[in-house]
Amino acid sequence: MSSFPPSGPPQTTTLRQRLADLRGPAVPPRPLDARALAALAANPGCGRRALLDGAGVDKTALASALGSPAAFGQSQFAMIRGNSFEAKVKGDGGAELLRLVYEHLGAGAEPPARGARVPDLTAAGPEGRAARTALALREATAAAAWTLLDHPMLALEVAGSPAYLEPDAVVVHPDGRWTVVEIKSFPMIDGTADAAKAGAAARQSAVYVLALERIAAVLAGASVGESALLVCPKDFSNLPTAAVLDIRKQRAVTARQLARLTRVEELAAALPEGLSFDPSRPAGELTAAVEAVDAAYAPECLASCELAFHCRERSRAADAVTTLGRSVRGELGALTTVGEALAAAAGAGPADDPTAAALHRAARLRAEALESAALESAALDCAAVRTDPLPEALACPC
Repeated sequence: MSSFPPSGPPQTTTLRQRLADLRGPAVPPRPLDARALAALAANPGCGRRALLDGAGVDKTALASALGSPAAFGQSQFAMIRGNSFEAKVKGDGGAELLRLVYEHLGAGAEPPARGARVPDLTAAGPEGRAARTALALREATAAAAWTLLDHPMLALEVAGSPAYLEPDAVVVHPDGRWTVVEIKSFPMIDGTADAAKAGAAARQSAVYVLALERIAAVLAGASVGESALLVCPKDFSNLPTAAVLDIRKQRAVTARQLARLTRVEELAAALPEGLSFDPSRPAGELTAAVEAVDAAYAPECLASCELAFHCRERSRAADAVTTLGRSVRGELGALTTVGEALAAAAGAGPADDPTAAALHRAARLRAEALESAALESAALDCAAVRTDPLPEALACPC
């Protein structure tokens, strides 16, 4: 599955070849998904991830070749369970799924009839499927009837290159509204899903909404809902239940962050000729290739990026303050290493740096507070000894 269109102007063809060279000979591109895009949008300053994702590099294989394999991902059991639950939700022509959409987001419309429209989205390649999805959305909006699009294909430009995304489902309402549906296998206990997992689903839905908005913008009467529907197993059963996700904030943040990404061609142009991220190359060459692209590591990367463990080790080796988190990195300003920050706290920082002066003042106040607390503790100990009827040999020496 290609992440790029098959044809285009000469500069596009040149870029496609350049990115193919970066992946390595005969290495197929790895397509972006909404989860990867949401993680990329959460860290727009990381040129390394933007380039690798834009070029379709398999970061899992690359991390293993570098000796720092990713330690996260779904188990085979979880994937089987998720696929089984999704099939149950969409069974019988999607009747149960449409019922849940109507129950939570169908105000003002007639309930969906059994056997609502489920168009065939089969086409050749991601480009063909994306075009077929756009046509199905147009037809469903014009028909003003409940329609279920099962695993549609959506296109979204990311850092100057198209990415193809596949949501679990998109439902078209009779009034022309489009709703993104996320089907997850984690449970919803007493009507509430795990906050972290629900947040991740909301961020993924926001990516799908951005892609749908590109299609809706050219269709009369079409609009993309500001809420997505999260469908999960109810309590500890396999029965589906749903909750509405307000994704306005996630959509705004994701759109802003994706717009800040450096374009892939700019990142690729800055690299030397012959550089490649082909996992079959020696580890030393791969390390040099990866280090040639600037990264913006933060501890949050450990939960979303396959290269996070490699980047963490390199940051630790460089004594970088990024290992302490984005908030600490932002507070330290021009102090980029832990050693510089400790030196500034000891009073050896640049005289004209307000951050260094603030650190030194904070360290001095901390030392005074600790000294005061120690003196107070000693005084309390002495008072306790004076009032305790112990032998004179054990009396307080004060």
